[in-house]
Amino acid sequence: MGVQLAGRRGAGRVARGAVAERGAGAVGGGMVRAGTLALAVAGALWTMTAAQAASGSAVPAGDVSLLPDSPDGRVNDQTDGQVKGQASSSQAGHPPTKAMGAVVVTATREAQPLADSVSDVVLIDGDRLHASGLHSVEDALQQYAGLQLARNGGPGQSAGYFLRGVGASGVVVLVDGVRVGSATLGQTQFGAMDLAQLERIEVVRGPASGLYGADAVGGVINLITRRGQGAPKLSAHLAVGGYGGRQAGADISGAATTVLGQLDYAVSVGREQNRGESAIRPNDPNGYYNPDRDGLRRTVGTVNLGLTPVAGHRVGLVAMQSKLNAQYDSATWDAATGQSNALQDFRNRLTTRTTALDYRGKMSDCWTTSLQLGAAEDDAKSGAASPDRYRTVRRQFIWQNALQLQPGQQLVLGWEYLHEKVTAASYATTGVNGVGAQPDHRSRHNQGLLAGYTGQFGTGTDVQASLRHDHNSAYGNNTTGSLGATQALTQKLKLRAQVGTSFRAPTFNDLYYPNYGVSSLKPEKGRSAELGLLWQAPGTRAGVTVYRNKVRNLIGYDPDTTGITCPAGYFGCAANTDRATLKGATFQTMHDWRQVRLSAEFDFLDAKDDATGKRLNRRAAHQHSVAADYLGAGWTAGATLTRVGARPDGTVRLGSYAVLDLRARWEVDPRWTLEASVLNAADKDVEPVRGYQGLGRQFWLGARVNLAL
Repeated sequence: MGVQLAGRRGAGRVARGAVAERGAGAVGGGMVRAGTLALAVAGALWTMTAAQAASGSAVPAGDVSLLPDSPDGRVNDQTDGQVKGQASSSQAGHPPTKAMGAVVVTATREAQPLADSVSDVVLIDGDRLHASGLHSVEDALQQYAGLQLARNGGPGQSAGYFLRGVGASGVVVLVDGVRVGSATLGQTQFGAMDLAQLERIEVVRGPASGLYGADAVGGVINLITRRGQGAPKLSAHLAVGGYGGRQAGADISGAATTVLGQLDYAVSVGREQNRGESAIRPNDPNGYYNPDRDGLRRTVGTVNLGLTPVAGHRVGLVAMQSKLNAQYDSATWDAATGQSNALQDFRNRLTTRTTALDYRGKMSDCWTTSLQLGAAEDDAKSGAASPDRYRTVRRQFIWQNALQLQPGQQLVLGWEYLHEKVTAASYATTGVNGVGAQPDHRSRHNQGLLAGYTGQFGTGTDVQASLRHDHNSAYGNNTTGSLGATQALTQKLKLRAQVGTSFRAPTFNDLYYPNYGVSSLKPEKGRSAELGLLWQAPGTRAGVTVYRNKVRNLIGYDPDTTGITCPAGYFGCAANTDRATLKGATFQTMHDWRQVRLSAEFDFLDAKDDATGKRLNRRAAHQHSVAADYLGAGWTAGATLTRVGARPDGTVRLGSYAVLDLRARWEVDPRWTLEASVLNAADKDVEPVRGYQGLGRQFWLGARVNLAL
């Protein structure tokens, strides 16, 4: 087409020296932080002033209102309550009135208007996801929910992530309410997921163990797949991009009346490939550099079926499978030559499967019951000629009951059973010094009893509370809970406060990995408090939250080789070594002015080890995302600037970076839409993790079609 699709960076580009940059960063860091804070405060004042000026005017014709659309009356399970065209947050969009139609389910485990949520909830709906021009779930979470990323290269590479400074093993990830991810590493590989398969994403920021049990220290991320409704329709999309990027997908969805009742269905498939570039920079400190390209191939399929035999009762089945084949750089030790070999074809082949069978029924005007039987599998094979295999299988059963005590008062009672089993060839060893043979698998099970309460009172007060007790076969009993409330101060302003406790379970590697794991490890424990102000006016909303989370029994590495604190014969082990304090503030705003939408999120984080006073590894002190979109009649154009601050990575300090993304859409007619985006438009050199590099400039051109059947 005569268009250069990739801004391929020259081979001679040299990685920025993290150590050399330290001096400049130390001098300028204070000015940057001060300037950013000033910008955030100015933004808050500007949005409130703009709201006062706009409070008497309607949203212009052809524009998209900030207020969510109604959920079409579908508020009956964890895939209900869809909203259109927005990424909203209870922190930045929780109005004093109850007029907002957006519905979320993750904060209370039951459908609830976003306007009534006491928790800090971010809602990203499908229209916003698909219009963003992004191609990965983790990038969408970074821009819209403040997730910090530590990805080993470009798309498809393994990535660590942090929510409010809490690492991946302290964040629960769900797909349609089913826990997913690796139980050996304690994290989810978002690179195996297809953004196009999702109807929306809900993120609860802050501790949520009172409802979800283990690992909800930093929050909960719920990925919700598309569900059929209305007349049958076919949708398809195709896109080509830089670095050999290709993306295609199709889905059929709708609803029909059968002899058994109302049937809803949605079936979708998607495939993406990308040649990428070397994930590691030349002269990396580990000697892993290989000049070959580290690309990916990903195929995802989803089936979502539901049958409503009579009104108020629905049986549903959701199944998803994803296959990821991603190249990466590493090295093996050659005993014959005494040297490492980095010139092999290392690949991460990951297959994930999620299945959920559920029933939800309205037993009476005040009692609704839900049953869900879920299964999830995470099967990873990583390496070159002799790859390692780590397989996690989860079986989950949930019985949940929602009781309407009186109008505005709801009690949720539930019982949850979770069985986890991991299989890994590396677990099958002869033990330390040949003593104590170990099998290639481990398992554990957990039973949890939970209670949640939400209440609304005539004085403009909303209350939310939770309490949960977990018994685990590997690490014993844990009881957690939370209590929060919002209070309307004026017609447009609310005060929000919440306290809670949480815990993170040791991973299977922490407990059982040969010559490293310690089976007597205790869970990490968290205790948090947060306070926020929420502002809502026609065409504008803004909010600020400050939080503090004290975590003890942090699981880390103990280098002991004497047998005093680590088992005899170990050369270091997992141990409860540290305490940490995670403090921070988040400011969000969104404002519509005529046909222009402005939005921003500023995240500030102070995450430190209490013993040493040093910042925790790979956490940036600040991360910001600012977006502007023009919403024309039949077309849109926009830009997002994401800036990640400096952060420690081992013994070095990585400098800050900023990435500019551009996007445009043209609705040719009601059926056809053309799309274009430029990711990293300024072709910035990004070092997400020490020694690794992200992609340079990447163009994408695509088309979507929607046909009635």
